[in-house]
Amino acid sequence: MTSQHRVPLSVLDLAPVPSGSTGRAALRATLDLARRAEEFGYRRYWVAEHHLTEGVASAAPAVLIALIASATSRIRVGSGAVLLGYYAPAAVAEQFGTIAAVHPGRIDLGLGRSGLVRPEELAARFAAVGAGGPPAANRLIGGVVIPPKPRSRFGDPEVRRRFRERQELLIARQDAGHDYLAEVGQVLGLLAGTYRTPSGEPLHAPAAEGAALQVWVLGSGPGASAEAAGRLGLPYVANYHVSPSTLLESVEAYRAAFVPSRELARPHVVVSADVVVAEEEAKARELASPYARWVLSIRAGDGAIPFPTPEESARHPWTEEERALVADRVDTQIVGDPASVVDRLSALREVTGADELLITTITHAHEDRVRSYGLLARAWRPAP
Repeated sequence: MTSQHRVPLSVLDLAPVPSGSTGRAALRATLDLARRAEEFGYRRYWVAEHHLTEGVASAAPAVLIALIASATSRIRVGSGAVLLGYYAPAAVAEQFGTIAAVHPGRIDLGLGRSGLVRPEELAARFAAVGAGGPPAANRLIGGVVIPPKPRSRFGDPEVRRRFRERQELLIARQDAGHDYLAEVGQVLGLLAGTYRTPSGEPLHAPAAEGAALQVWVLGSGPGASAEAAGRLGLPYVANYHVSPSTLLESVEAYRAAFVPSRELARPHVVVSADVVVAEEEAKARELASPYARWVLSIRAGDGAIPFPTPEESARHPWTEEERALVADRVDTQIVGDPASVVDRLSALREVTGADELLITTITHAHEDRVRSYGLLARAWRPAP
């Protein structure tokens, strides 16, 4: 793929907390990285939402987005994603409408639903550790690694208990019968000024109405999120960095469900990827080496640990069971020198037909993360 055909790149930041550091330092690093990403020419700077985990400081996306938008001047700023399971749709519309009033035309509201996932759903989404013999092999499609269904310990009652306790501290609604499509529709209605109550009365939210922002849906599979994005005619982000095994089905489901809207005449797909770039491949692999240990802490049900140094991660005594837990994420992380990473991202774009790519990079040292994004931006040279 020649440079003039490359799609734009954007940043997804988790505000990772390195080992030996603090959440406060991680948030300051996020502001610095946002300013640098703007200098490098990235199209968007999005922040994730994670709660009650030692290794991630991005827990209040609306607040963080307002701070980043104030610290930058051109780059679009948004969420990847606000989890509707933790909020009333009206609160999300009003929060982002308020930010967009101060920064019109620069705010993206990305919506997700993961806050409502129950341990039982996770157990069904993952294969149990040790079930069915050795894991299936990866598929290689057009140079893109598509792994099999990942393994997890979510079948373990103790892991489920810990997960449920964290969820119950955060989720206001405990019902599992929510209608995600309707919730996204409520956000859109309040932003457009067309919302009506169940009894048919118009209801207006001045802080949200008419906001100059873009609404997105993020999803990890061919389920409710892909369907909602398609049926409502919204742009869609397929999370290859979270659920690589379902990437192709996720994109296909969105395109199959797509109905043109006032905002979007045809499907618009963004694909996320975990990436680490350094001048030399050996250095990139060293910087990326703690990723497996970090993913293991998530997959084991403990929540993300502070991101280790390469030396700290090398001391972990791996078992075959643990390697199976993280294989899909490690095998699909894109690591190397600028040229090799560009080749793999180009393949990802070709196989998925992505209109944009969303890059998330985690290293222990902040300066290595900044350098990775800078090297990639220079090698990629996204189309204007």
